[in-house]
Amino acid sequence: MAEESPPAAPAPESPPEPKPAATPKKSGARKDSAAAKPSTDAAPAKKAEKKGPKAPRRPTLDAASTKLLRLRDAQDDRRPRFTRQASYRYWRIGRDGAWRRPRGLQSKQRRHYGYRSVVVRIGYRGPRLVRGLTPSGFAPVLIHTPRDLEKLDPAREAALIAHGVGTKKRLVLEEAARKRGVHLLNPLVSERGEA
Repeated sequence: MAEESPPAAPAPESPPEPKPAATPKKSGARKDSAAAKPSTDAAPAKKAEKKGPKAPRRPTLDAASTKLLRLRDAQDDRRPRFTRQASYRYWRIGRDGAWRRPRGLQSKQRRHYGYRSVVVRIGYRGPRLVRGLTPSGFAPVLIHTPRDLEKLDPAREAALIAHGVGTKKRLVLEEAARKRGVHLLNPLVSERGEA
């Protein structure tokens, strides 16, 4: 058996020798593809130059803010769903999930009976320093015009295109945001394939 293993070792060496013999036929095709690759690599490089700085995926936050964001995520997991009184009974009340305070004198929910859903209180609120930030940590800023983008700090703020902006102007805003390196929260075309 020991004698059989040395011939097995040269066997893997023998297949690479025929491959170079077979590759000269394809080498012209490979050279063409290799010649085509630099041109394709050069084209994205030119596009990258046109785009400007790349928008950050995450904001630059201090350690305290990062810790508070993690704390807020943990609080979100523990926070109950606040349902309106009789939302289980009437579809028109519970359909949108909006909260309204119970005001009835005999309301069991207002009087905090244990078998009713929880009432909104200030203790369920998140940390003040990270309140209103996106889950990634950006502060969203509503924009309507390209001039609004100039006021943004790309390291901490992200652009949120207003609802009333049409498609034509939205494309202009998205291109301007890409050139300035501003993170866009609601792009028309998502760029998730990049990273």
